[in-house]
Amino acid sequence: MKNVKSIRKIAFNLTALTSVGLGGWCLGKYSEQRRYSRDNETSLLSATRIRNMPGLPLFGTVSAATPLTPAESNYDMGSKMSSTATRVSQIMKFGFPGLDHVRSYEDFVLSYDRRNRVAHWVFEHFTKERLQNNNEVDRSKCEFKPDQSIHPFFRSENSDYKGSGYDRGHLAAAGNHKVDQKHIEQTFFLTNMAPQVGKGFNRDSWNRLEKYVRKLTSIYKDVYVCTGPLYLPKREANGKKYVRYEVIGANHVAVPTHFYKVIVGETSDGKYEMEAFVMPNTPIDDNAPLTNFQVPPDSIERAAGLLFFDKIARNKLSKVNGKNIG
Repeated sequence: MKNVKSIRKIAFNLTALTSVGLGGWCLGKYSEQRRYSRDNETSLLSATRIRNMPGLPLFGTVSAATPLTPAESNYDMGSKMSSTATRVSQIMKFGFPGLDHVRSYEDFVLSYDRRNRVAHWVFEHFTKERLQNNNEVDRSKCEFKPDQSIHPFFRSENSDYKGSGYDRGHLAAAGNHKVDQKHIEQTFFLTNMAPQVGKGFNRDSWNRLEKYVRKLTSIYKDVYVCTGPLYLPKREANGKKYVRYEVIGANHVAVPTHFYKVIVGETSDGKYEMEAFVMPNTPIDDNAPLTNFQVPPDSIERAAGLLFFDKIARNKLSKVNGKNIG
């Protein structure tokens, strides 16, 4: 009888443990799916919108990696892919630590850098019609505010900028989104801000560059622009290069050393022309021509770790920085 009771007890314990394990696994998968769903409600573009924005660098939409395999029978390949997917789901049972967070707003898209509390990039599309002023739009009603869709650990707050000596500098400029009150208000989310030197930069030379981009709509039927921060190395007295940048506020918001804009204009006859600019986050002589800040686009790609407009083959570009290319 004792043996029977022992066997029954062991069987009961095994059943209980199995139930707990399965319940935990299901709960983990459910929580993961719920969190993924919530993120994607605000972060991922539909396939239709992606097609309407050529070259949009949607890093961060990858949910799992599967290696490329040599050509095999459909059965074998399907079996291996299924096995790999199962293994990935086992390894990442409790969720990925992080993927680049892509946020799609009404009139611009950005990828948010949770570590630095500043966007990796912000992407915009202009036409002359979309830049028309709407008399019902009032910028004075806009308020700087944190984006509640970002986890509290990784948000920047208005208090981070207070007393820092830096402006809350727009990446997607408010002046680009005056067609609708909601559009301009969304440019005031702190996810779209970066600490910028005020006098001599944000209010002056950077503003000149923003106005220049808007004027391009009188030349091109469509203008696409990607804007973002850079953290560039500098050679110091000991001859070595270091990447040094300030952080501000309780949330340690990074102060970029430079900012970039990469622009593609599409002509009425379907040609593409590209311009690329990098400006240091310091006071700049307002008389300095913007051409002083033009750089090869690939230099920004290497520094930022991003590929811009990679769906447009470089040999399809008719001009880069105003120069004809073969």
